[in-house]
Formats: sequence, structure tokens, C-alpha cells
Amino acid sequence: MNFNYDAIVIGGGQAGPFLATRLAGAARSVAIVERHRFGGTCVNTGCTPTKTLIASARIAYDTGRARDFGIELPAGKAIVNMRAVQARKEKVVDASRTGLETWLQNTPNCSIYKGHAKFESPHSISVNGNELTAKQFFINVGGRPRIPLLPGIKNVPFLTSSSILELQELPAHLLIIGGSYVGLEFAQMYRRFGSHVTVIEKQPRLLPHEDPEVAEAVQASLEAEGIEIRLGAECIQLSRDGQRVTAGVNCVTGSPQVTGSHLLIAMGRVPNTDDLGLDRAGVQMDHAGFIDVDDHLRTNVPGIWALGDCNGKGAFTHTAYNDYEIVASNLLEAGSTRRLSDRIPCYALFVDPPLGRVGLTEHEALIRGHTIRVGSRPMTRVGRAVEKGETQGLMKIVVDAESNLILGAAILGVGGDEAIHTVIAAMAAKAPYTVLAYSVHIHPTVSELIPTILGELGATKTQWHPVPA
Repeated sequence: MNFNYDAIVIGGGQAGPFLATRLAGAARSVAIVERHRFGGTCVNTGCTPTKTLIASARIAYDTGRARDFGIELPAGKAIVNMRAVQARKEKVVDASRTGLETWLQNTPNCSIYKGHAKFESPHSISVNGNELTAKQFFINVGGRPRIPLLPGIKNVPFLTSSSILELQELPAHLLIIGGSYVGLEFAQMYRRFGSHVTVIEKQPRLLPHEDPEVAEAVQASLEAEGIEIRLGAECIQLSRDGQRVTAGVNCVTGSPQVTGSHLLIAMGRVPNTDDLGLDRAGVQMDHAGFIDVDDHLRTNVPGIWALGDCNGKGAFTHTAYNDYEIVASNLLEAGSTRRLSDRIPCYALFVDPPLGRVGLTEHEALIRGHTIRVGSRPMTRVGRAVEKGETQGLMKIVVDAESNLILGAAILGVGGDEAIHTVIAAMAAKAPYTVLAYSVHIHPTVSELIPTILGELGATKTQWHPVPA
């Protein structure tokens, strides 16, 4: 059967449902197609389930520190019930997903299709044997874990960031290949649940996109909890050892092999664009399968947009939602010219201590030709951190010495994922750093040290000189 709409949204992630309801509210007939579960990565296999599990892991960790705060626990040790932990996570996820589906179902002018959408032409898709046509298409299909062709990977059982969320047992020894955001969050989580954890990273350090002192501070905090970090693993090979998995790492130091009970592959993500029939619509992609878009999220084909992870312009819930805002504003608000290039990159690493990041690192600012001034302070000199007994990490802000604009910041420490928003707001307003430096913040907080740091900026720099380890 053939059905015609004003607009069709493919994918029910963070951008799709909001765009569908916004268009429907503007009296346009809209169809939204989802092949699996509404909510996308964030609700189903990303933010919502992982942060729920991290919260449980934090409780387990805090019970182990109770005596440090003068609290005696008669039982002496927390017992982690992974089935109960997973049940709590499922309850939170289900509530979020159900709420989203109910909202869509009750939206006038919006039709829901559950099935796999595939382009048949620039103006039509097929879904479950039906042909849907429209003048406008909005692709929001997200991504999935990348499975690299490591030697031996076809011969060993392994987990991904999606499948590990269903694990009902506690691994005795979890091997994690990949020392970036996803891998490190699971590493700390499972260490706090009680697993022995080894992180294997091919690069010479964790988090290669961060400044060295930030990456080293993250590593130090993880190692302090008993997580083993193996860096420079240039020759990763996998094999079975009975019921266990062995990873040959061939690092410069340490044993050339590590054997564990479970293996997690955390080496990036790929877009879900390989089976959409984009070639039939003439939509261009790059070599990695990300859909090419312009500054307004338009593809090369008139009437087709790409939003969220599948366009390669951000791999976060907040960037996907901002994609929706850009497209909706430009389509529905007279005179709007919102652009992708206006977005300031920001993100967080949700380990303890959390890392909040915005804009350029010191290294990035210098290699782009900026003359800069840098302010920093260790968390040992932040009263709020001392009071909470969480003094790992540092705060760092990079300022352009000529324009006085803030170029970027990193807050690695207790509350860093929240405090960073003070800097984000100042950067979005294009305010000189003095606006923040002269402001008064509430005591005792982490944010109150931001004006202090900006009032103590160092001398100008024009060349990159990494802080010694």
C-alpha cells in the first residue's frame, strides 16, 4: 500500500521524535519509522542504562569508604546482587522508553511505523511492504558498536557496550579493549561491583584527545581503585583458554598476555547507514558511512536531512538534540539561520571523578595558532572537594590572550560534569573571560573556583610544552 506524508522521520533516537512532534504540531502530516526500540542509543544502550548502573556502582563504592567518614557498617562489606542491579536499570529504561512511545502515540498528525525503512528513491521508502512517500525526509538512525577485525576475534565470545548491559553475572576478570570514554566508564563500574578489570589500549596513553595531565590524572584515579591499565598494546590478539579469553597485548612492560573471564570490545561506533538504501536516494556518505551534511544538516539531495550520530557531527545525546533544534528552527521559524558551526563542542566522561570538557584543549589551541593564557588548579585546593574527600583531578581553563575569549576548559573532579556549564554559558555568550573572573559564585562549590582560576591566568604561550608526567 502507498501512504503519502508531508514529512517522514527515520529513526526514533533523540532527534527524531522531537522533530516529528514539532512538525506535527505545525499541522504537517508526519510518519516516524523505528525498526527496533524508540529512544535510540541514549535510552536503550547508552546514557540512561549506563548512568543507572554507574549509580549502583557508586553506592557499592561508597560503602567501602564508609569508615573513612566515621561510619561503621556492621556487615563490613557490600554484597552486589547483579540481577537486582539489572532489574533496577531495566525499570528506569522501560519508564523512559514507554513515556516516549506514549507521547508519540498521542500526538495528532503523527503516524508510527515499526519496521525497517529503506529508500526506494529520493522521495519514497519501503516499510513492511508499504511504500511511504514524502517531500521531506529526516534520517536519525544512530549508530552501533564497532567490531574491529582483531586477530582471533571470530573465535572468542565477546561483549559490546550494548550486550554487556544484559549481563546477569559479575565477571571474575573483565578485559576491556579500548581506553576511551565507553571503556573507562565500564571499567570503573565493574571494578566497583567487584570484578577484577584490565583495560587494554593501543595508544601510549588513555584519552589521546585530552591534554596529557588530564589523561594521566584519569588513569591515576582508576589505578587507585585497582584497575590494571595496559598501554601501547600494538599487537592485540585474541584466543580461547577453556572458558576464558586471552588477549595477547605485546606491550613494552608487563606480561605479554592477559587472561580474563569476559571480554568487552569498546573501540568506537559505526553509523547505521549501511542498509538504508541511501544509494537509491543518491545520498552521499564518507568512507566510514557517515552521511555528508552541510551547516544546516542538509544532505546533497534536496529534501533529505541527516541528524544525530549518523552524520558524524557529534556522538552525543546533546548534539543530536541540538541537530533537531537547528533543523526545526530553520524550517519553522521565520528568519532563523541556526547553523551547525555555531555549536561549541562539549562533553563529559562519567567516571569518578567526572571530566567535564568544552572547546579546545591547550594543545589544540596552540596548534591552531592561538596565543593563550592558561589557568589551572588541582582539586586538592578546592574546598568542596576536600570536604567530600574527593580530591583527585584538576581544573583548567584556556583563554585567547588577544581577544580575552575563553577557548576551552577541562574540569576533572567532583562536580566537574556540572561546573563546566558555567564556562559553556560564557563561551556561548562570547563573553570575555573577565565577565566570569569578576562574577561572584556561591560558596562552598566547585564552580566558585572558576573566577579564581581566571583571576590567576599564567603568562602567554605560543608553543606546546606538555606538562611533565
